[in-house]
Amino acid sequence: MNTTTLASTAHAAAAGGTAPRFDMYAGIHKALRSFMSETLVRVGRADVTDPDDLHAALAQLETLLTLCLSHIEHENEFVHTAIEARQPGGAARTGGDHLEHRDSIDALRTEAAGLRSAKARLQPALALRLYHHLALFVAENLQHMHIEESVNNAALWAAYSDAELIEIHDRLVASISPPQFMLVARWMVPALNPMERAGLLGGIQAQTPPEAFLGVLAGVRPHLDARGWDKLARAVGVAPQFILAGESP
Repeated sequence: MNTTTLASTAHAAAAGGTAPRFDMYAGIHKALRSFMSETLVRVGRADVTDPDDLHAALAQLETLLTLCLSHIEHENEFVHTAIEARQPGGAARTGGDHLEHRDSIDALRTEAAGLRSAKARLQPALALRLYHHLALFVAENLQHMHIEESVNNAALWAAYSDAELIEIHDRLVASISPPQFMLVARWMVPALNPMERAGLLGGIQAQTPPEAFLGVLAGVRPHLDARGWDKLARAVGVAPQFILAGESP
C-alpha cells in the first residue's frame, strides 16, 4: 500500500516556532506506545494457573515483539539510511539502541518460552521476572522514541524537504505486508486523537478500493469507544450504524 497514511497523521513544529514539518515518527510511535503499555499490563495480570489466559498473554507479547523487530528493520533500512546519507554518524545513537533492542527481544522470547514450559510451581516467579524485564524494555523504548522524535527528526528536517521525507516514508509503508498494515492500524487508530484519526483514515480512503477501506474500518472499529467511532464515521462519510459482519442490525 503506497500511501503516506501510516505516519503522516501528526506534524511536529520545528524548533524556533517555524512552520510544522512532516513527522514520520508520530503515528507509529503512538501505536507502539499503546501496544507496549497494554501488553505490559496484560502480562502483569496473567493468571499462570489458567493455561488459556497465560497463552493469550504470551501470544500478545510475541506479536508485540515481532512488530518491534520489524519496526527496527524498517527504521534501519529507510530512516537511518536517509539520515546517514546526509549527516554521517547522525543515526549512530539510535542505531546502537536498535542493536540492544534486538538482544532484549531475544531475551524476552527466551523467558516467555521458559515460562510457558515451566513446572507449575516455578511459573509465578518466572512470570514476575518476565513482567519486570518487559517493563524495562518498554521504559527503554519510551526513551528511545523520544530521542528519535527530537534528535532524529531534527536531523531529517535539516537535511530533507517535506516532499523528500514523504517519499521516503511512502517507500517504507509500501514495504509493509497487508497483515502487518492491519496490525499497525489496529493499534494506531485508537491511539490517535480525532483529527489525526480522520486524517489517517481519510488518506487510506482516498487510495484504497471501497471494500478494502471498509475492511480497515471493520478492523479498527471494535477498539474505539462510541464517541470516537461516531466522530470517525462522520469524518470519512460512513454511517455511524455501519454494521460489521456477524452483527445484528
